[in-house]
Amino acid sequence: MIAFALYCKSYSVDVFRARRLAASVQKYNADKIPFVVSCPAADKPLFEAQLKGFDLSIVCDEDIVQSNPLHSVEAIKRIPGHISQQIIKSEFWRLGICRSYLCLDSDCQFIRPFHQDEFLSPEGEPYTIMDQARELLMPAIAANKGKVVDNLLREAAEIQQEIGRPGKVYNFGPNCPVWDARVWQSLEANLLKPRNISFAELIVQFPNEMRWYGESVLKFGAIRILPAQPFFKMYHYAWQLRMDKRLGITEPMLARLYCGVVYQSAWERQLDWPREGGNLASRLGRRLRMLLGRI
Repeated sequence: MIAFALYCKSYSVDVFRARRLAASVQKYNADKIPFVVSCPAADKPLFEAQLKGFDLSIVCDEDIVQSNPLHSVEAIKRIPGHISQQIIKSEFWRLGICRSYLCLDSDCQFIRPFHQDEFLSPEGEPYTIMDQARELLMPAIAANKGKVVDNLLREAAEIQQEIGRPGKVYNFGPNCPVWDARVWQSLEANLLKPRNISFAELIVQFPNEMRWYGESVLKFGAIRILPAQPFFKMYHYAWQLRMDKRLGITEPMLARLYCGVVYQSAWERQLDWPREGGNLASRLGRRLRMLLGRI
């Protein structure tokens, strides 16, 4: 088992985005950190063809699912994709490839050289993304997007109540966290086994894997808390990007604070495989919603 890896869970529709991510890893991975991509077994030939020549490994989602004896491939496939991918990403540790991993999405891009010590302390302990989400919430309030604030506080309250941690609300994203196997093991030992439920059942009921990880760090203490701001600049909404552009913020500026950036895949549907979905009317409607800041 190695100490640390980069990991991305992807699907066929995102294979071009995964290729772009792989190119940025190839360009900027200063410490040659191992990079693993997972996809459904049916998509593996496509990923092998599209990612040929990149220094990475490809594993099947089904192998990750089957590494937990409480899960079955058939049951996970019946769960909506936006939830089942949370299960797969959170269970990657069970393959025993690494102790900690940076969990990437296909629409991530590295924008400068990065090193392992950005994600792990000198002692090899992972940094935990943990703040009060003010980077998201203050612009949301300024843009009169009150539901963004309400939804975050509601999700936080639900999971804090379930895990039994009163106190201040923290955020553990919005994306690309470093996860440690010991934390997931502590959640299993202290919450899942006493309740006789699987991780999949937990995520179906409360679908926020990053919050479950962060709350487990605080509640069960499996690792030392080393708080960090997000490693990637995440543009959740088109209005956030427009705000930064009005301020003159560029990727070279972002690179002083972040190792990468994430632009929502909904804005780049032209990168869908094998082609952008929907008819002309739906494509135009999607672009109009983006201009209005609704996606």
